[in-house]
Amino acid sequence: MDITEILFVAAAYLVGSISSAIIVCRLMGLPDPRSQGSGNPGATNVLRMGSKRGAAITLAGDMLKGLLPVLLARYLEVSVLTLALTGFAAFIGHLYPVFFQFQGGKGVATCCPSTSAPSTTAASTSSCPCRRGAAGWWCAP
Repeated sequence: MDITEILFVAAAYLVGSISSAIIVCRLMGLPDPRSQGSGNPGATNVLRMGSKRGAAITLAGDMLKGLLPVLLARYLEVSVLTLALTGFAAFIGHLYPVFFQFQGGKGVATCCPSTSAPSTTAASTSSCPCRRGAAGWWCAP
C-alpha cells in the first residue's frame, strides 16, 4: 500500500464518522438521539423518537456513507486490499466516530452497502444481517 491508498482508507473512516442521525436530528429540531430512546444514534432510534421522515433520511445517509467511499475506490481501481479496507474503515467510522466522542451506531445500514458494493458476487452472497432479515431468514453466517 502506498501513501495515497492509506489516505484513501483514512478518508473513508472520516466519512463513516459523520453521524447522520445526530445531524438530521439537529437540522430537524429533534432531541439528540443519544439522549432519547435506546440512546443509539441510528435510524431506528430516530423513528422511535417519532420522526418517520428523519429516520428515512438517517437510513439513507448511513447507507450512502458506506457505499460512496467503496464505489469511489472501485472507480479508481485501487487494489483489492484497499477496496476491502475502505469499506471496513467506513464501517468502523460509523461505530466509533471521531467527531462524536467515539459513540456511534450499530453499523448495519453502513455495513451492508460497503460489503456488497465491491462486486455483484459480493452483493448476492453477502452475509449482511439486513439482507437476510429482509429475506425473512435470519441465521448465523
